[in-house]
Amino acid sequence: MRNKTRCLGTVVLVAGLTTIATCAVALLLTGDGEVRYSADHGDTIPVWHRWVPALVGIALIRLMPPRPSRLTAPETALRQAGILWIEALVLLATAMLFVVGLRLAGGGEPTHTLLKLSLLLGVPAVLFLTVRRRSPGRENGARGSVIGPWRRWEPAVPVAAWLVLAYASPLAVPARGLPGGSDAVTLIATVVIVFAVNSLLEEVFYRRWLQTRWEALLGAWPGIVVASLLWAVWHIGIQGGGSLPIDLASIVASHSVQGVFLGYLWSRYRVMWPILSVHGAMNAAPIAIALL
Repeated sequence: MRNKTRCLGTVVLVAGLTTIATCAVALLLTGDGEVRYSADHGDTIPVWHRWVPALVGIALIRLMPPRPSRLTAPETALRQAGILWIEALVLLATAMLFVVGLRLAGGGEPTHTLLKLSLLLGVPAVLFLTVRRRSPGRENGARGSVIGPWRRWEPAVPVAAWLVLAYASPLAVPARGLPGGSDAVTLIATVVIVFAVNSLLEEVFYRRWLQTRWEALLGAWPGIVVASLLWAVWHIGIQGGGSLPIDLASIVASHSVQGVFLGYLWSRYRVMWPILSVHGAMNAAPIAIALL
């Protein structure tokens, strides 16, 4: 059984990386290579502006000393009981349903937020309550392992490098304020709501829940790639608008590499603050920079 899961993990990893590479090549072959970086407007940047900060962050994580095994005792018990497969498949189906539902609904508000809350929060809540009621152990992916102070703050190095390259270098995303000259109260409320609904909820669902389970089943890198692709493609519902093939190539080429960076941060360190910091900056930094 272990050999079969390893083979499946290899297939998933190769297929995922091939999909990312194919989308990147397809985008570049259009002669454009520009991608949208926000759902709030149609402005674009060169796709490689998105790749460089993420790839540098991934390289810095890789240069750090390796961590102990990512698979905790509770995860092992769940895998032996077959429960991990049930949860992993349900979460996978939920992520795919979110992609399709948001695309069909047009991606506007309040549909976007309602779908996200009901699918990415509501479905997992019901799933965990149902499956875990009489099952051994609890998923965590972080509990059960002791993390020293240095290990907890070691991710500051790749996170800081990513922030500098993404927002304080020639590759920086253009600063953009809130429409209509919104006041400070509106700004604060917007940042808090966006962080909770987007950064926090997405990272908990795609990395802490979905990726952790597929890592335990197939291995670290297949789990990272699965979560990264699913996280990337849902953005087609809010950043698409053209032909589906071009939208898909653009979204995957732009977002999946960032997703791999986020996923590697979670896989290597199993602490939430780095991925929340990076994701929060993706949403809020262009606005904050414009106000400085």
